Amino acid sequence: MPSITVEPCTFALFGALGDLALRKLFPALYQLDGAGLLHDDTRILALAREPGSDQQHLSFIEAQLRKYVGAKEIDAAVLERFLARLTYLHVDFLKAEDYLALAELAELAGREQRLIAYFATPAAVYGAICENLSKAGLAENTRVVLEKPIGSDLESSRKVNDAVAQFFPENRIYRIDHYLGKETVQNLIALRFANSLFETQWNQNYISHVEITVAEKVGIEGRWGYFDKAGQLRDMIQNHLLQLLCLIAMDPPADLSADSIRDEKVKVLKALAPISPEGLTTQVVRGQYIAGHSEGKAVPGYLEEENSNTQSDTETFVALRADIRNWRWAGVPFYLRTGKRMPQKLSQIVIHFKEPSHYIFAPEQRLQISNKLIIRLQPDEGISLRVMTKEQGLDKGMQLRSGPLQLNFSDTYRSARIPDAYERLLLEVMRGNQNLFVRKDEIEAAWKWCDQLIAGWKKSGDAPKPYAAGSWGPMSSIALITRDGRSWYGDI
Repeated sequence: MPSITVEPCTFALFGALGDLALRKLFPALYQLDGAGLLHDDTRILALAREPGSDQQHLSFIEAQLRKYVGAKEIDAAVLERFLARLTYLHVDFLKAEDYLALAELAELAGREQRLIAYFATPAAVYGAICENLSKAGLAENTRVVLEKPIGSDLESSRKVNDAVAQFFPENRIYRIDHYLGKETVQNLIALRFANSLFETQWNQNYISHVEITVAEKVGIEGRWGYFDKAGQLRDMIQNHLLQLLCLIAMDPPADLSADSIRDEKVKVLKALAPISPEGLTTQVVRGQYIAGHSEGKAVPGYLEEENSNTQSDTETFVALRADIRNWRWAGVPFYLRTGKRMPQKLSQIVIHFKEPSHYIFAPEQRLQISNKLIIRLQPDEGISLRVMTKEQGLDKGMQLRSGPLQLNFSDTYRSARIPDAYERLLLEVMRGNQNLFVRKDEIEAAWKWCDQLIAGWKKSGDAPKPYAAGSWGPMSSIALITRDGRSWYGDI
């Protein structure tokens, strides 16, 4: 039986017929039910504005659940129990009177049962939903979960957060960044602070540089309307990559409480050095994919995608060098790279350690002498430490080779299924644990740093550099790192 105790709740999912809910949230709730992590009295309310009968919508949700969980993974008994928890409600999120049915269901569940309101909707309606929950008497003791993106810059993010804060205190607001729910990201805390082998060397004396790459094989996938207004910087750097940077760079928290961890992350964001207008040409590269090939098939360029604006200068790729102004990381560059239509789907962090100060091996092998800690988030979650050893054989002498000390989660824990990030995050919301969620001042500090880049691009008027779909981005992104005498790890 599970060792985690979760209190009963009413889980109200706003936007229940949207892509995120169908593809990620309902499957995550199903898996939690299958693992015995939902209380017997927990109920799930699917809220959406689409017309049609309740049963029609519930049947559609069941069909999508079977699709995204997978036929082989579906357990008939679990599915029956899960569907019995599910109720559909037709709600116009902007009409206060439509919340009366939600209030009635909450009243039936009993005042002691907490309401969790998950907003899988555009951020523009977060404030209205919160206001209508309050008018219906549903704000007290309720937790609200906010999906990204929260705003498109510092000013708009503040408007969204302030609108929510009128009705809910910070300790009941859960801002989701699903990368923080990944098993490997969780292991960053344990890896760093439970192992003196790493923590004693986790600074500018021993680390040369750090790479963070989040590469996507896909293009826009029908999201043109959203993505063209956002771009890769807002969509990926401002949240996912900066959160990873914070976990890599932060100082040890006082404890594992939510605010202790988030205090240290905010310090990192505030210590990021601004990038000057001159630095935009040497420290930052933005690109836009053109036609190319992916998995052996011809694919269109960004401006050729369905419903595209052929004059768009939105970036689909960003590479940049970030510097942190504190003792721990003085002189250690962080290279961040993310893009669409890359050669492979890959999320990884590479910590490059400095070479030994005294070199005693053959001169031609010197370039091999480098330890790297590779933390993979996808496609195969795991951790690998590349170390130098001697080649085996009587005829090899002291010939060196680089090899991995490797922990692959799927291989090591064969008997255990690795949970999806949303499963962990939803469970922590139910438990009331905020340490995997983003605080308001984190959001603001990240936007403040990104806004300077957006303003610089707008002022310069430079168009994104073209790169062929299926490549690792513009050539200038390679120059960005080779200018410092380095190269992106693993590019082929």
